[in-house]
Amino acid sequence: MRPAADAPADPSRRDGLRATLALALAAGGVPAQAALPPGYGAVVLAPTIGPENPPVWEFDLRAAQQQARREGRRLYVYLGASDCSHCRRYEAFLAANEAQLRPHFRERWLMVDLHSRLEIGDRRLRLRSESLRLPYADFQRAIGDERARLLVYPCVWLLDAHSGLPLMQMPAGAGTFSTVAEQLEILRLEQ
Repeated sequence: MRPAADAPADPSRRDGLRATLALALAAGGVPAQAALPPGYGAVVLAPTIGPENPPVWEFDLRAAQQQARREGRRLYVYLGASDCSHCRRYEAFLAANEAQLRPHFRERWLMVDLHSRLEIGDRRLRLRSESLRLPYADFQRAIGDERARLLVYPCVWLLDAHSGLPLMQMPAGAGTFSTVAEQLEILRLEQ
């Protein structure tokens, strides 16, 4: 995140940065580091790391759900891993095509950036929404996601901000959005 001295003059952009910082600080645990290109204005959520051995990483989506509802947007939740080459490829794709994609994301989607590590498997990753607080696979099953199996990075959910349920079934893993046309189909909820 930029230092305050470099904050943008646009009030809506400044408010977005404040909301991102507030959500990151509220999440506790470890410092939040953005993986998605900054131009998309993603809300970056840090995990709260529990005292269990090995520790459980919990991502709390509740504040992002509330923000999306206030803004009349849907949630585009991206779960990447800092040591995932496929995640870096998707993030580079977004960066390279930002001019074409950013307006489509900003129109209807609040991007949420969850950043993990490959070693944090499905048993150690927990997701919390307004209605659920479950380990990854149980969360997937509870929201009706057909990918309810082992965690595959990267993972994207398109969620309704009110119900927290998927707006469409998403593919998992590498190579899912390799062209601008494919990414736009996803954003338009075309199956």
